[in-house]
Amino acid sequence: MIHMADGNAAEAALPDQLGRVASWGGELVVIKYGGHAMTDATLAQSFAADCALMQSLGLRVVVVHGGGPQIGAMLGKLEIPSNFVAGLRVTDAATMDVAEMVLCGSINKQIASSIALAGGRAVGLSGKDDKMVTAERKFHVEVDPETDERMEVDLGQVGEPRTVRTELLESLLAGGIVPVIAPIAVGGDGSSYNVNADTMAGAIAAALGARSLLLLTDVSGVLDGEKTLLPTLSLHDVTRLKQEGVVTGGMIPKLETACNAVSGGVGSAVIMDGRVPHCTLQHFFGEGGVGTAVVADQ
Repeated sequence: MIHMADGNAAEAALPDQLGRVASWGGELVVIKYGGHAMTDATLAQSFAADCALMQSLGLRVVVVHGGGPQIGAMLGKLEIPSNFVAGLRVTDAATMDVAEMVLCGSINKQIASSIALAGGRAVGLSGKDDKMVTAERKFHVEVDPETDERMEVDLGQVGEPRTVRTELLESLLAGGIVPVIAPIAVGGDGSSYNVNADTMAGAIAAALGARSLLLLTDVSGVLDGEKTLLPTLSLHDVTRLKQEGVVTGGMIPKLETACNAVSGGVGSAVIMDGRVPHCTLQHFFGEGGVGTAVVADQ
């Protein structure tokens, strides 16, 4: 956060702080909101207030949210069995109906309402509205460790974004409204696809030419071999760290999303800890960076 000291120190710091605020005026940022930041009531309330504050300070904010745990909980309540392949949930027709209901209904509207109650303006949407995001079926690729043979695994109605129409988003942003987007896209035949929220946020950020993409996670950022936070990575750095095996597991797809966004024209993509209160404000207006920023090669 912006820390205010007493007396002369505060007077000396104020121009820098105001300069940081001014530097983001009018800039477009896309925030992927999920993980603990979304399920913890206190953090959820502060996130909504932060979005309203950023909006009042002149930022144009787009929020893309997840909701995997909530989908799983609703499937359990409805006693709909989940099938898993390679540890990944298969989105069959029944699961897709629940995912769309949870993501586009209760979660989406609650986030938009919370931002409005905090003094901002927000409208809840999904990728299906105005055919904003179209998608194609995404197949998970498994590699046999003994033969190196690649096999495609069908995960059902799991989608990969193909096109993003920005007209509706640009109209809302021009009207001073925060679009809150559920990661449900539409296929060419009108069917629904459940899209990874990180992937959806990256595709939207690239299509809008956002200055920054923030990926809120449950980790502090990307760590080196000594478990020290890496504040900035170039695209070349990311490739090297993957080859060296420094980044593994769930961090790999997040970095791929960040790299794709930056390669698509986004100024920077930041993987940050959404469990830290007001992490977005700290990133934009604080004295030090938060998380790991992926930027283009110099």
